[in-house]
Amino acid sequence: MPVTSPHRSRRAAAQSTAAPESTKGPSHARALGGRTALRSIGLVATALFAFVSVGAASAYSTLQGNIKTAQIDDLLGERPEEQEPTDPNAGKAMNILVLGSDFRGGENTDFAVEGVEGMRSDTTLLVHVSADRSRVEMLSIPRDSRVDIPSCTATNGKTTAPVNDRFNAAFAQGYDLGGDLESAAACAVKTVESLTDVRINDFVVVDFTGFQNMVDAIDGVPICIPVDIDSPKADHLKLSAGKQTLDGKTALSYARARTGQGLGDGSDLGRIARQQELLAATVRQVLSKNLLTDAQGLFQFLEAGTSSLTMSEEIASIPHLAGVAYSLRGLSGGNITFMTVPIADDPLNPRATVVWTPEADEIWDRLRADEPITGEPAEPEEAAAPPSGGAGSVESDDSTGASEGASDDSTEPTTGSTDEPSPRETKEAGKEAFTPDDITAECG
Repeated sequence: MPVTSPHRSRRAAAQSTAAPESTKGPSHARALGGRTALRSIGLVATALFAFVSVGAASAYSTLQGNIKTAQIDDLLGERPEEQEPTDPNAGKAMNILVLGSDFRGGENTDFAVEGVEGMRSDTTLLVHVSADRSRVEMLSIPRDSRVDIPSCTATNGKTTAPVNDRFNAAFAQGYDLGGDLESAAACAVKTVESLTDVRINDFVVVDFTGFQNMVDAIDGVPICIPVDIDSPKADHLKLSAGKQTLDGKTALSYARARTGQGLGDGSDLGRIARQQELLAATVRQVLSKNLLTDAQGLFQFLEAGTSSLTMSEEIASIPHLAGVAYSLRGLSGGNITFMTVPIADDPLNPRATVVWTPEADEIWDRLRADEPITGEPAEPEEAAAPPSGGAGSVESDDSTGASEGASDDSTEPTTGSTDEPSPRETKEAGKEAFTPDDITAECG
């Protein structure tokens, strides 16, 4: 596979702009982006839509008040053009940058790494929602990608110098310069736009505490653990191979774990794969609990989620979120794709950093054209009613797309058939594109 030099800006050069007036606003709100995520969010938000419309004004006020917003448009300078839909009656494609923040202050202090201060982001997802709402694609950007980071402007008017560094340095240097989440998110968004020429419509920042609370709100997440895990650096995480139900604290440690027994070579790519699987398992649990008919459970889950999000102003309203999610209510698992930016070892530092390959440029071209990022057509939608949100709407078992050795009823041949069910291929999360319908782990 051919390798590029450190990834350069797709625009001619980083533009210098006059520093705008500081536009600090409230900061902090979070959103989990995982592959199956938007499908389940569609179901949950449908319930929220009904929940609000029947007069739950107090609950609505609480949830809306939880979401904190950040306005960063004035910090971004010249940007890629928005792509207008070919069909004037269609909706617009959406590109949402989801950033996992490990802010070391406030309620996150217990999760801090000793000796590390400030705000960092080790997890980044670029979520693309197609204009016709038939596809959702979640593209993980490795934090150790060596890229060109453009000059960034903070809310205090100060600017950084362009630098060639790891991708996650963009978020960190924005925070270090401006001292707030707006500056951090703005630099991350500007970096992605500069590298890809893909316009980011909105962003969501997720923190430690909210993720833990969301998992606890749904009574934990059942997941397949293929091998024994022992990771002292991840809050002394220990897990035995097999099906496990992770509580919020354990799920957070699993998502953050990078080194130790059972965690492969300790690379960021391995952690990305586990995070993708964990998010898929979380969504399956949300669906299986049928939160649509459990008002109290629904409120607890949404309160945990919204209290941990910081979002761009454009999408940070409950009606807007519900409307977007409702438009995705008929999305099938086969049309939700998880993928990682194509990478290769960095020739300058192969043991520490990676570079994007030319295949990455093809993905950016497809995103701008609102085409499937795999280059393959999306699966045709079945002429079926939208999923109800009950356990019956979950295609695979509750072990994160895992195969457990036993036959599932859904794979048994129909009565009178002599055909054997065809074996399902196991996809390697983090390295291959896959959907929630695919098997990503063997368990049992």
